[in-house]
Amino acid sequence: MNQTDLLEEILLLARKAGDAIMSIYAKDFNIEYKADQSPVTDADFAAHKVIVKGLQKLTPQLPILSEESADIDWPTRQTWQEYWLVDPIDGTKEFIKKNGEFTVNIALIKHGKPILGVVHAPALNESYLAAEAIGAFKECGEARIELKVTEKANTGTIHVVGSRSHPSPDLAAYLEQFDDVEMVPKGSSLKLCLVAEGQADIYPRLGPTCEWDTGAGHAVAAIAGAKVTQIDGSPLLYNQKESYLNPYFVVSRLAD
Repeated sequence: MNQTDLLEEILLLARKAGDAIMSIYAKDFNIEYKADQSPVTDADFAAHKVIVKGLQKLTPQLPILSEESADIDWPTRQTWQEYWLVDPIDGTKEFIKKNGEFTVNIALIKHGKPILGVVHAPALNESYLAAEAIGAFKECGEARIELKVTEKANTGTIHVVGSRSHPSPDLAAYLEQFDDVEMVPKGSSLKLCLVAEGQADIYPRLGPTCEWDTGAGHAVAAIAGAKVTQIDGSPLLYNQKESYLNPYFVVSRLAD
């Protein structure tokens, strides 16, 4: 399947998962807590089932790593050259708060790099989608616009997108390099997408994230033209180590 057709199929699948999420969002739902005390709900599991079933049908040859089925050992994972990286609900805390800022994340990773991704925000009726061979786009209702990042000079007011639920003590020190900063709070992988569409200039993530939190948004931002790197400027890569934790990273449209 070519990237154009595959991207459209993944968008439809993300929307289907979003429908399953919204049917639970509208009523009371069960909340459990994992060993790391992060919450998980009935909606996470419902979306996971929809996505895994759909991906297995679309690309039966590709393995799937989802937050809700992450118990795959490193010797197995390190043989993967291409695989699906899924977060059925990114921003579960935002889902529980019912503020709408949660997403379905589906990314295709090849040789450690996101080459295709969909970020769907079902409560906001917004989707971001990207593939290397096609470009990056935002879809809101029936309208689809192409996203192309324009570089901004590292002067004037710098719009910094940050987490609603995960403030980082290291962020204030990092921001001292800028003369004038305006914070833009946002939940989930929508933070990466805000840089992709030019609503924010930089997203420094100086706190813990897992690979499934960022893969799809990384694809959107990078394919739109934003820089996505570790703090030291090296590439942010996937499935290169046993741990699922990302290093600190920065998504930016600022000139070097």
